[in-house]
Amino acid sequence: MKAAHFTDFQGALTVETLPDPAPTPTGVVVRVEASGVCRSDWHGWMGHDPDITLPHVPGHEWAGVIEAVGAQVTAWKPGDRVTAPFVCGCGDCPECREGNQQVCPHQFQAGFTAWGSFAELVMIEYADENLVRLPESMDFVTAASLGCRMATSFRAVVHQARLQPGEWIAVHGCGGVGLSAIIIARALGARPLAIDVDPAKLQSAADLGAVATIDAARSDDVPAEVEALTTGGAHVSLDAHGSTATAANSIRCLRPRGRHVQVGLMTGEAAHSPVPFDRIIARELQLSGSHGMQAHAYPDLFAMIDDGRLDPARLVGRTTTLADALPALTTESAFAHPGITVINHF
Repeated sequence: MKAAHFTDFQGALTVETLPDPAPTPTGVVVRVEASGVCRSDWHGWMGHDPDITLPHVPGHEWAGVIEAVGAQVTAWKPGDRVTAPFVCGCGDCPECREGNQQVCPHQFQAGFTAWGSFAELVMIEYADENLVRLPESMDFVTAASLGCRMATSFRAVVHQARLQPGEWIAVHGCGGVGLSAIIIARALGARPLAIDVDPAKLQSAADLGAVATIDAARSDDVPAEVEALTTGGAHVSLDAHGSTATAANSIRCLRPRGRHVQVGLMTGEAAHSPVPFDRIIARELQLSGSHGMQAHAYPDLFAMIDDGRLDPARLVGRTTTLADALPALTTESAFAHPGITVINHF
């Protein structure tokens, strides 16, 4: 198979011919029809993810067709059109039995714990537990755009934040996760407020439904601006970027009993950022992390797409070939452009 491949963190990323994968007893091999390019893939190439061993094939937002199934797989067959969460639970641990596969301690992650979807073929473990059947009406590029970004935002906004109609939600960072959160918030009848340092991203956020925007590069006090715009602070705030500054701003912009959800990855020193506990106690704030979404939750997302409330295709900025996508993996600045890049030619 052809695949994007690197042998050193921050080293050369090239398209190579590599051995085709075979399914494990509980896994399947999928022919990849589309694969999203995500900032998390850049983190992996940088060496920020301890689960990655070299050499490695990145890619974790995919959609395709099953080519082969393992001997113990009972729910799937070759020819099925599928996708899966980027976190695949084992199905046997207490977390999985409770329905929380997204925090399974034995999780499988294509593109992180194993080779990923920047390839013609990808092997997905724990298939019966984690594969999601694609609606016939959904094309592969749209399905891949759900990837970790739309699905992660859906769980963060709907399940973790419990966002309600009419509530204000402040979204810090308007990349793929942030823009997804804005679309979902508007679909729920809430009032999203977009915050970023890039005017182009803020314009995209406004086009997708943000009722107000804040240019953090020009603001002396983002939380104060949020409080002024929302008359007392956001009910929900989402750090979709992942930095000490955005996490602190997200917590500080909440009204009493507000809910902060941390979605953006915190790496390096930011992983141990100081937290304003005085504000958390005084305002009885709630803090949650959010890490992907379980396969059994996809029907709720698909229902909102099917009835027209959500249109994930609006997030796709461009489609490209595997070779042409490689520069986006070797520079974080590639994610400065609005919209999701999806590989659909290998």
